[in-house]
Amino acid sequence: MKQKEDIKQSVLALAQGAFDKKGKDIEILDLEGISMLGDYFMIVSANNIKQSQSIADEIEDVAAEQGMTVLHREGYREGDWILLDFGDIICHIFGGDDTREFYGLEALWSDASRVPFEGE
Repeated sequence: MKQKEDIKQSVLALAQGAFDKKGKDIEILDLEGISMLGDYFMIVSANNIKQSQSIADEIEDVAAEQGMTVLHREGYREGDWILLDFGDIICHIFGGDDTREFYGLEALWSDASRVPFEGE
């Protein structure tokens, strides 16, 4: 079982992968003590569906490098909202700002603390 700090480093690596594919407005929510779904949510926006698919592909590649495998994937074909569940980390990739705003995950999980991420 991974330690909390190892999981945090993994989510930061996944966020960097999204950033490298020009993902924008990347948010990492720490769900410890708030949800049984996972330890972290990573939320990222893309400019379009093709880019959201490219970001999802990169996140999966980075996850494999981290020794993680995707346990559940939804929405890849449509690309409007792709969900990648790695167990401890759940990534949400939105293919446009409208969809992200409509579902409002940041507001829904407003009691979660944010993990700082700038991208390099």
